[in-house]
Amino acid sequence: MKENNQMDAIDRKIVRELQRDASLSHAALSEKVGASAASVWRRVRSLEKAGVLGKTVRLADPEHLGRAVNVLCQVRMTRQTVSARSEFEEFIQSREEIVECYAMSGEWDYLLRIAVRDVADYDRFIMRGVLTHPSVAHAASNFALRQVKYTTEIPV
Repeated sequence: MKENNQMDAIDRKIVRELQRDASLSHAALSEKVGASAASVWRRVRSLEKAGVLGKTVRLADPEHLGRAVNVLCQVRMTRQTVSARSEFEEFIQSREEIVECYAMSGEWDYLLRIAVRDVADYDRFIMRGVLTHPSVAHAASNFALRQVKYTTEIPV
């Protein structure tokens, strides 16, 4: 796998530019990074093969999709067994409202970011979903008042 220290300046520029706009053609990308289109095409394929570049997606606006309420929910498990975690993580994968999930160190076992329509939507989700899961002992929720920063760009 190509790691950051194995990437040259052109590779880093390619990654930066594609994180900003994945719809760039190889010709446009080559102009931005200062390399030929053929070279850029080979480098992009190499970066994909190495796992540096993942799938290409379009970012959707949650507000336009009626999912403007972001809730950060911390979850504590009833038990720390492999099977309990596996069951809970399968549940997480099955719920479209959960847009991010992190296994955590510290007091809480998981941190979820949940995109919902409104407070009532979240109440239904948490009361009939998360809190009824047999592996969940406790959950604490925080509603985001506004988004101060959001990026999908990883520093290169």
